[in-house]
Amino acid sequence: MENYASSLSRLTGESTLLYQEIARNVERTKGIKTINFGIGQPDLPTPQRIKEEAKSALDKGFTAYTPALGIDELRSKIAEFLTQKYGDRISKEEVAVTPGAKTALFLAFLMYVNPGDEVILFDPSFYSYAEVINLLGGKPVYVPVNFDQNKGFYVDSNELLSKISQRTKMIVYNNPHNPTGMNFDSRLGKEIAEIARDRRLILLADEIYDYFVYDGEFRSVLQEPWRDNVIYINGFSKTFSMTGWRLGYIVARKEVINKVGILASNIYTCPTSFAQRGALASFDTFDEVKKMIDLFKRRRDAMYSELIKIKGIRAYKSSGAFYMFPDFSEVLKTAGLDSKGLAVKLIEDAGVVTIPGEVFPEKMGRNFLRLSFALDEEKIKEGISRMKTVLEKLAG
Repeated sequence: MENYASSLSRLTGESTLLYQEIARNVERTKGIKTINFGIGQPDLPTPQRIKEEAKSALDKGFTAYTPALGIDELRSKIAEFLTQKYGDRISKEEVAVTPGAKTALFLAFLMYVNPGDEVILFDPSFYSYAEVINLLGGKPVYVPVNFDQNKGFYVDSNELLSKISQRTKMIVYNNPHNPTGMNFDSRLGKEIAEIARDRRLILLADEIYDYFVYDGEFRSVLQEPWRDNVIYINGFSKTFSMTGWRLGYIVARKEVINKVGILASNIYTCPTSFAQRGALASFDTFDEVKKMIDLFKRRRDAMYSELIKIKGIRAYKSSGAFYMFPDFSEVLKTAGLDSKGLAVKLIEDAGVVTIPGEVFPEKMGRNFLRLSFALDEEKIKEGISRMKTVLEKLAG
């Protein structure tokens, strides 16, 4: 039973979920009610119209297998929506519905990454990218996301160019960015797309946070020439607060989507039937989405206002997603801790869950903690206040 596939040993297994488990243990053993800045999902309920549509589908017996690529109505709706949003005529045949955006990412890596292939990631990055690349025998190659107190997080395109080799197969581009909350400016996004296109590299674009933009302009890869080399990933989890529904989608040229269908039919058969019916109603809920984004912007401002009161922390007001990624290097040096140790201490001593930057490979996040502001404003203020008390004790 322990003779596992050798590829399994390439996975670290570390994720944001580890710190949620530590928090549950603290609540159970110490009786402390934790405040969770580690959560990666909106705290608002799924819009009622979506739930009603899914209930109706269940009542009507829509519970059988669907096509592997998803029901035609939903694929057509996604294509129509993106066409209207970005101006390029996208067809139903260029869309695949998947059980979550994470599955969509896995399929994209599976289609293109061979053992020995190099895949460029921005450092820090969502932990699953590197995990899947390693599982497939590929090699993650990291381009640093730099931090400056005045200009925030930024990427140097020359550093990206310097990492491209003959073995490079793909660039993974996550915008808005998890964990930093950075929204790549449109000039840089355009430049990254051009680099991938000119070097004949696959550009895997993860735009799951595309509606969570508070400052500046968001530019999608679908606004660039994309059919020759782009795999576009998005989903319903964040925008419509449907994380547990597990629905994502891929947009790519028709020939690529046909390959997705082959993989899908062999791995998971199809996306969940009645969840897809519910997702059809999501396109009628953008009034509620706008209210959520406005709410999250106020929460972001509240978190930033509280964080900058703490001596030894360098915080920058994020422009996208729903995360802040403050620099704790001064605190860590004084306390003799790394970010993992500080995250555990904040859970155990303050009942506050954060995610250490070291979870997001590779090196650039090691002095940072990720804090989600997807929770009530009063809890944000209380949580930062608890953190402040612990951090001041650590500073002596």
